[in-house]
Amino acid sequence: MNLAEKAFSELFPEKKLNKRLVVKYSRAFNPYNANVKYNDCSMIFNLSHEWRSISDEIKIGLIQTLLIRVYKENKRTLNTELYENFIKKIGDYSEPEESDPLLEKSFNRVNEKYFNGFMDKPNLKWGGNSFSQLGCYEYGSNTVIISRVLAEDEELLDYIMYHELLHKKHKFKSRNGRSYHHTKEFRRKEKEFDNPMIEEKLRRFLKKKKLRKIFKQRRRRFFNWF
Repeated sequence: MNLAEKAFSELFPEKKLNKRLVVKYSRAFNPYNANVKYNDCSMIFNLSHEWRSISDEIKIGLIQTLLIRVYKENKRTLNTELYENFIKKIGDYSEPEESDPLLEKSFNRVNEKYFNGFMDKPNLKWGGNSFSQLGCYEYGSNTVIISRVLAEDEELLDYIMYHELLHKKHKFKSRNGRSYHHTKEFRRKEKEFDNPMIEEKLRRFLKKKKLRKIFKQRRRRFFNWF
């Protein structure tokens, strides 16, 4: 019985296993990321390379968490609790290795203003020019990633930095097999940002950027015709 089969049998003792379960490790993932891909015959759990050295009990919790999402079950085990505690804390023990001068200035401003300078610096990276995902915090790698579209507006950059650092501080809550990242406490703290109209400013900014992008694309296509 491999690790995935053990995770399945302990989570669903009442279910009959009718798929081939496989665990694979890959260096293509960010640290401590994972996913599951499945069809009628098999279910493949893809784990980042860092998971190799982690205890089986925690890895079983990870696999069970993925199984709960697949089967949409409201279950919780000792192993899923071990996994959640691990993923919440692992980033706190890692030393940042990547930064960017502009993002670091934003982090320092936000840290001093909203966290009294006590927030440990995470990795700070630019993402792509995304209008839909303006930022994210990766728990496993302790990394804040922010869309490059915000590079030209300091206040909006600080607002998204603040949002992601709140994720770093408050982590997430789990209930009925689901993780909740934007809790009431999170939303309450988010509203403490200096500018109460910041969301409206963000909407106007993104709308203007999108229109400018569309105009440039159409202009480029127009001149390519000649």
